[in-house]
Amino acid sequence: MHRINYAGGSVLTGTEIAKALLAYAEALAKNEDSATVEIPVRHADGTIGAAELLIGPASQLIAETEQSKFDEIVDTDTVKQFSRMTRGLSHVAVVESQAASEDQTPEHPSDVEFDEFTSVDPDAGPSQ
Repeated sequence: MHRINYAGGSVLTGTEIAKALLAYAEALAKNEDSATVEIPVRHADGTIGAAELLIGPASQLIAETEQSKFDEIVDTDTVKQFSRMTRGLSHVAVVESQAASEDQTPEHPSDVEFDEFTSVDPDAGPSQ
């Protein structure tokens, strides 16, 4: 299990959930974005609850391992969702980074690169 320390408080959650949450928080921060997320948590009496966290560029999350007499919290759907959202943000960051590092103005029109070509039949007339 992992205890996530956040804004003066803490919650106890599953190890994989904590790792996925931290990866998502990092991706949000790199994209200067934020989100409110919900994760399953273990209360002191052993019951399962939920916690909502606002994560983003200003978030300071600390996750530390913690032994518990209760079973590990496993929520594969939450982990998959965080992983999917992290990948989506990582792709955006890479594309924006590449665009920022490349000169956006070609010196000559023939220097423009296209990802997809569409052929046009000049005898077909205007398209409807």
